[in-house]
Amino acid sequence: MTSSMIFERDVQIPVRDGEPLRANVYRPVTGGPHPVLMTYGPYGKDRHWADRDQQHARDLGGGPFVNWETPDPETWVPKGYAVVRVDGRGTGASPGFLAPFARTASELYFDAIEWAAEQPWSTGKVGLLGISFYAMSQWTVASLRPPHLAAMIPWEAAADLYRDFMRTGGVLNNRFLAWWWPSTILNVQHGWDGSLTPEQRGANTIASLNDEAAVRPLLDDFYTQWGADLAGIEVPFLSVGNWGNIGLHLRGNIEAFLAAGSSDKWLRIITGDHIHPFYEPDNVALQQRFLDHYLKGADNGWENEPRVMLAIRDAEQVTWRGEESWPLERTRWTDMYLELGKRELTRDAGQTDEQISYVTQEDSITLGTAPFDTEVEVTGPVVLKLWVSSTTADTDVYVRLGRVDADGHEVLAAGPAGNRVSLAQGYLRASHRGLDPDRSLPYRPFRTHDQAQPLTPGELVELDIEIWPTSIVFPAGSAMILEIGGKELPHSHFVRDDETDRPSEVFNSVVTLYSGPSTPSRLVLPVIPAVVSNAQVHGVGQGEA
Repeated sequence: MTSSMIFERDVQIPVRDGEPLRANVYRPVTGGPHPVLMTYGPYGKDRHWADRDQQHARDLGGGPFVNWETPDPETWVPKGYAVVRVDGRGTGASPGFLAPFARTASELYFDAIEWAAEQPWSTGKVGLLGISFYAMSQWTVASLRPPHLAAMIPWEAAADLYRDFMRTGGVLNNRFLAWWWPSTILNVQHGWDGSLTPEQRGANTIASLNDEAAVRPLLDDFYTQWGADLAGIEVPFLSVGNWGNIGLHLRGNIEAFLAAGSSDKWLRIITGDHIHPFYEPDNVALQQRFLDHYLKGADNGWENEPRVMLAIRDAEQVTWRGEESWPLERTRWTDMYLELGKRELTRDAGQTDEQISYVTQEDSITLGTAPFDTEVEVTGPVVLKLWVSSTTADTDVYVRLGRVDADGHEVLAAGPAGNRVSLAQGYLRASHRGLDPDRSLPYRPFRTHDQAQPLTPGELVELDIEIWPTSIVFPAGSAMILEIGGKELPHSHFVRDDETDRPSEVFNSVVTLYSGPSTPSRLVLPVIPAVVSNAQVHGVGQGEA
């Protein structure tokens, strides 16, 4: 016990596979019972944040219980919550086989929720709150409908392991996976403290996640077994995405919001890095309002919040604006055609068929609009409909959108690590161009990724390339740019360049782009007309969006 809370370490949670999980429980000294905030995951409940990132730990106040991407008990226990931090099977203090993306992981999470609801210090209402993996796992367990799960806040949460996380557009997210698995999972695998030999630990885990994904280019059970039945989610939730996380979580926050069956659901899209916003006082207050409403029955007006709250980005400020739908109801879907000869984006498809080629590992093609006469806002999903041919049987197409100010300088966005990234990106492996007709929309193609369709060298094909949703305000005098290439483009956070996934004999090629009346390559943009709304303006640094 501390002066402010009761702290119990390695509390055993009985679960269906027979071996108890271990959890840390932090709860108020007085009063009760209390609603529960739970996390379940593979990062080690006892690993102090400073062991992973000393600067982050200092930024967060350096308390004794700060732990990677989980709620800080010193923040939430005084607010009248019991915080339960569970080590997933095979990690930290919970022995067993490490497979964080197996369906069994979600089933054990279900059991942990129900155990917490039955404790004498619990009101029986359990909420979920956490970042990244601790958010992704919320979609999967919620789809199993634990009876005592009352609310959740998946904060930056991919929902589709294949499309959002491991193989966006069919291209392996190798740099991230090769870092993430050994640096954040294996180093806290059960037995990492020397209680198990390296051989024993190796027998208790799947192979390298990057290696597994590398040999599975098509969608199969490896990616889907953990996946959530989003339509089955009924619990109230607040899905929080980040415009800058354009290679991992953003798509999942939006797609899950749209697909989930919950009647009480909200979407909020923020800016900033991957960590700090979650712990900022204003956002903690937001989290508390939502959780108090559903876990404590507080009559605090949460139900009147706009269903969609967006940080609208321009260079000098972020404007918060409430909406009631996604995409925005007043969206004007606008075609911007590629005019390859002049390397321009125009409203007119042109009168002449044109083409231009690039060497995939050497060049890229950049096109731009003329400076805008008036302010233009682009907020929503984007698609590039692109006619191409290749000298080989496949090609990866990397695309990005940007904004150039009146002085010719590109404006970049805040990225996941405090770095600068493009305003929007998209990827597609041409052989994965097959579409699901039932799930595709004119402004958001949905790939099946269940079979490869090799290209015939020199043959024209049309690719519908999903560019992840964005919000960009183009002031008068600024311009839009579109860059297209065959390798990772500048200002990317997640780099996809695995030589096994992209063998040189196939992916080192010459690709030709086509435009004009016969091959009308074009961007489909969500242009938003100006409207008076309940906007709130917050300043940011010059040149930041």
